[in-house]
Amino acid sequence: MPLLRIQAAPTAATAAIHLHPADNVAIARAPLSLGQPVEAGGRQVRAIHAIPAGHKIALCEIPVGERVIRYGCPIGRASVLIRSGEHVHTHNMALEEAGGDRELEKDGRATPRELTNPPVFQGYPRADGRAGTRNYIAVAAASNCAAHAVDLIAAGFPAGSLPEGVDGVVAFPHGEGCGHSIGPDTQQLQRVISGVLDHPNVAGAVLVGLGCEVNRIENYFPAHTRNTERLAGLTLQSSGGTRAVVQEGMREVKRLIGLAEAEKRAPVPASKIVLGLNCGGSDSFSGISANPALGVCSDLLARFGATAVLAETPEIFGAEHLLLRRAVSAQVAEKLLACVRDYKRYLSQFGAAFDDNPSPGNKEGGLTNIVEKSLGAVAKGGASPLCDVVGYAERIQNRGLVFMNTPGYDPVSLTGLAAGGVNLIAFTTGRGSAIGFPTVPVIKISTNTGLYQSMRDNMDLNAGRIVDGETSVNQAGCEILDLVLAVASGRRTSSETLGHREFVPWRIGPVL
Repeated sequence: MPLLRIQAAPTAATAAIHLHPADNVAIARAPLSLGQPVEAGGRQVRAIHAIPAGHKIALCEIPVGERVIRYGCPIGRASVLIRSGEHVHTHNMALEEAGGDRELEKDGRATPRELTNPPVFQGYPRADGRAGTRNYIAVAAASNCAAHAVDLIAAGFPAGSLPEGVDGVVAFPHGEGCGHSIGPDTQQLQRVISGVLDHPNVAGAVLVGLGCEVNRIENYFPAHTRNTERLAGLTLQSSGGTRAVVQEGMREVKRLIGLAEAEKRAPVPASKIVLGLNCGGSDSFSGISANPALGVCSDLLARFGATAVLAETPEIFGAEHLLLRRAVSAQVAEKLLACVRDYKRYLSQFGAAFDDNPSPGNKEGGLTNIVEKSLGAVAKGGASPLCDVVGYAERIQNRGLVFMNTPGYDPVSLTGLAAGGVNLIAFTTGRGSAIGFPTVPVIKISTNTGLYQSMRDNMDLNAGRIVDGETSVNQAGCEILDLVLAVASGRRTSSETLGHREFVPWRIGPVL
């Protein structure tokens, strides 16, 4: 896409964005008024009614049943005759799954070539070989029965009372941990809790339970012990109730603060970065600006030997063929397909389907269906080979591009990524989002300038300048990488400054 600076009144040449030579629609850069001329894709049309910014305008007549093409891929079929210059959206387009070759590769693919002399950041080298970008004490509840207690323990250590280099004492309350069916549901919760306790951004942790719940604290310790050097376990029942467990918990936190204070930032190669990729409150500009720019950053990280983790299984549906083509082996490709198949079965238990996503806000932002949303969402993963596929909250071990099976619901997706060990998260948004995480800095990237200006306190970088014609996707991707390195070295993100600490594990089973 050429760099075209948007004027106060768009000209025919700047009114819309044409993404691919095969596309029979273009995307309105700004609201199009009735009669607005549009030149895109070698065609000239006029808007036959007002079209909101980010929405699609037909560049030619599209007969009933003919495919609507965006990103060079079919995103649906015309449900009625679509006239040239007409607004294309839910009222005249029906869902069709994107086409593409799903045949699995039989031979492995080359892994990305790593660059020599990768950049460094100032991080916390950990004993297990990982590196932290923050230095927290975590106080986690084993179940909802201990949620209030962990809040009280963490509240006893306000930010101003902590030694330099200790980022905070943060609580992990939640609504789960009992009334679970024994099996995959409890195992998944245990992966989540283990992942936030044993995390590169956490110097020490306290786990608090009631004492009789399904998710017993004994599951997190070696046999015959309830404490290790950097992890302490308490229960309300054995301590003598809420006041007693809070006092005991605060004593343990004070001990752990001494350990955390001894940890110091040091130069760490960028290969230690594990960047979670997420999008929320997406709009039609997400796949044009912020997501492909983040994809450039992801590719650079892969070349540095670092890791970028794409997630949100419902938001690759219809675009999974783009990832399958890049799988390093047939086994990795099959794991990705299994995620989609299993998620379909999961949704069918509740009479749901992938196209229940996009949300109303996504549709107001110009995204008509899940295929269109997914084609833009996978751009966050860049063009690097897909090296691995992991389950929700599973420890991320491979370098390069990895996919994690998570819901599209932002707080649940971020919780899975954090539990898997990401030490940073980059989050793109077009409608606006304020989400954060207790121990992992979340970088907010706006897809359009209007959002950046209206929610300035929540945003860290404006990729909307791509849409405005002020910068390129590659330039913005390099800016994101620079910001990632700065945040990894201690620069606080907007969500951190505002105190956002959302934590929501994925409950997959029934409540008993």
